[in-house]
Amino acid sequence: MQDVLNNSLTAIIVAGGSSSRMGFDKIFANIGDITVIEYSINAFLECNSVNEVIVVINEKSVQKIKDVISDTNRGKKIRICTGGKSRRDSVTNGLETVEERTEYVAVHDGARPWIRPAQIEKVFESAIKYGAAVSARPITDTIKRCDPEGVIIQSINRKALWAMETPQIFKTELLKRAYKKAIIEDQQVTDEVSAIELIGKPVRVVHDSFKNPKITFPDDLKAQDLIHNN
Repeated sequence: MQDVLNNSLTAIIVAGGSSSRMGFDKIFANIGDITVIEYSINAFLECNSVNEVIVVINEKSVQKIKDVISDTNRGKKIRICTGGKSRRDSVTNGLETVEERTEYVAVHDGARPWIRPAQIEKVFESAIKYGAAVSARPITDTIKRCDPEGVIIQSINRKALWAMETPQIFKTELLKRAYKKAIIEDQQVTDEVSAIELIGKPVRVVHDSFKNPKITFPDDLKAQDLIHNN
């Protein structure tokens, strides 16, 4: 298994959003001494399985990301491509940048800074075994269904519910086929698992015991600072 894991995975780090809810580009905000995006880049660069990192960024931030990664490649290839109007478009652009010989691809949210190399490798091992795997956490909150007026109408059994995180790792040909179908059917998927579901491929969850929340709102950065300092 270790021979298979070495240098056989390309990581696509998606950071092409507009950060409209933040009011500034969240991936360049600092947590401690480095930017949000650097945590994810560094985690993938530390993995023996990763041979290349592709950062998908909005066009206005290309020079910024070049400045960030100029001293961090650690002997591995880091490439940059521009994102699209939606996540679907951004991931598609990333997939088009992946080298033809790449057998497995990992897609990771650049706004999830606390991914650990060990978790990346665990998800990758599952992807090798099953073809499709995702880092996830079981839902622990009480979940309710509401009507359009905000009135609770049903309690949802959380026993079988999982919150999807990233990385989400797949055989490259599967993810390319899934996104091609999403584009043809004009499906705006919110993650790669949703795209893979369109082609009927089962996806295995890999429990992450460490929380890796996505930074979406300004207050989220304050929470990330607390995590970093503790």
